[in-house]
Amino acid sequence: MSILVSGATGFIALHVVSDLLKQDYKVIGTVRSQEKANKLRKQFDNNPNLSFELVSDIAAPEAFDKVFKKHGKDIKVVLHTASPVTVETTNYEKDLLLPAVNGTKSILESIKKYAADSVERVVITSSYASVMNVSKEGDGSIVYTEKDWNPATWENCQIDGLNAYCGSKKLAEKAAWDFFEENKNVVKFKMSTINPTYVFGPQLFDEDVNDKLNASCELINSIVKNNPQVEYLLENIKSHFVDVRDVAKAHLVAFQKDEAVGRRLLTSNGRFAYQDLVDVINEDFPQLKGKVIVGKPGTGKQSYGTFPGINNNRSKEILGFEFISLHKTVHDTAAQVLKKEGKL
Repeated sequence: MSILVSGATGFIALHVVSDLLKQDYKVIGTVRSQEKANKLRKQFDNNPNLSFELVSDIAAPEAFDKVFKKHGKDIKVVLHTASPVTVETTNYEKDLLLPAVNGTKSILESIKKYAADSVERVVITSSYASVMNVSKEGDGSIVYTEKDWNPATWENCQIDGLNAYCGSKKLAEKAAWDFFEENKNVVKFKMSTINPTYVFGPQLFDEDVNDKLNASCELINSIVKNNPQVEYLLENIKSHFVDVRDVAKAHLVAFQKDEAVGRRLLTSNGRFAYQDLVDVINEDFPQLKGKVIVGKPGTGKQSYGTFPGINNNRSKEILGFEFISLHKTVHDTAAQVLKKEGKL
């Protein structure tokens, strides 16, 4: 039995691959280049249960066909994590909408063509972005659940990078559920989605800590490095968080538990304001005193009522494990950066 992980080099995907290998699954990861495959092979100590297939462009027609032609009868589970994560673009269709939506459709179509009888479970990495309404981010009276959907359409989400990113996640996830509904008598698999909020936590490998990190972790990295944007972030960033290790664990539970079938698993462990991140770093790393922003310590919670809440009790009940705290996820993220810089 093999498990296919698309976009295996991603922040979340690497943790997923690691967890799968620890449970002795055979993993096939899709990567964009042979160079990336070689790097991962080395990082995972040439684990014999890990192999790679090249998919250079997930948005291309029939992008995953060759993978399923080759491995279709062996693959029992597909974890589709590959999707663009950026808000720094003005080419919304090319950089966000098309790869997110077409990549999702492409992998499902390939399953239908070559593995309709062999793939048993599909898990799509979606996002809280497909749940929330960007235009109501300042409404503290809203409480989102797994049943809520971002109202974005292809046309109206192309306002700016944030709206386009959130729209791409909603449209890709909706495409997956629509595909399943239209083909449930053709394909064998059952489906779930994982919908994480801001994802903090350490990179799986220390060597992958670069000057700039993935979008969520960059919020913490910016504090440690005292980047110019921290003043802006302090005033404007408040949302919900989850640790990458919990998101990875959720991907496994999503195909291992029958209770997860047909579910959107909203992974969040509560609110945060940027001040909270600043407070943890100042409290835990005295070597940064006088070198990083301080803000107004202890005031983060005062903003919690100014943005929507989340009730994901159903998801937590299905997942069945205790989520990592904000303090630990921020500490571990910052500590890894400081270790890489030789300051820990």
